[in-house]
Amino acid sequence: VKGMLQHSGSGSGKKEPTDINALCDEYLRLAYHGLRAKDKSFNATMKTSFDASIGKVNIIPQDIGRVILNLITNAFYAVNEKSKQGIAGYEPTVEVSTTLSPLPGRGVGGEVKINVKDNGEGIPEKVMNKIFQPFFTTKPTGQGTGLGLSLSYDIVKAHGGELKVETKEREGTIFIIQIPDIK
Repeated sequence: VKGMLQHSGSGSGKKEPTDINALCDEYLRLAYHGLRAKDKSFNATMKTSFDASIGKVNIIPQDIGRVILNLITNAFYAVNEKSKQGIAGYEPTVEVSTTLSPLPGRGVGGEVKINVKDNGEGIPEKVMNKIFQPFFTTKPTGQGTGLGLSLSYDIVKAHGGELKVETKEREGTIFIIQIPDIK
């Protein structure tokens, strides 16, 4: 994954028509196999639900790819941590879905949403307002830089979009990337 990100750093940094669904699918598999390579005991169910009507979206694929990869890696981390608790019947699951909805009064185009959902422990209320701050992490020392969500937030903002989060303690979290797709 590191090599791929370094390689992607050499990209043009220009917006280009990109198949969001393929990007999500690719990074979901990449994240999963990357984690499996590090930890053979790691296991999780992957679910996808892609809106075929999206078509190509004008984005910087390397940048949005980084955001998707980061959110998915975080989701796998969350479900893996929860699975270590040995809760009976718990099935670690990460779900990636995309939807396209019209933007009222904007004519052609719409808003693309990418949801990354996990059934981990959720984000404690006391840290919710800090998660997008640089260097903030809940991970043990050496496990996280605390830059993933902060950089992700900035990348999505730079695309004219928003990065949102919904969470329920002990039930899981959904990160939502919203990007305007103006044709």
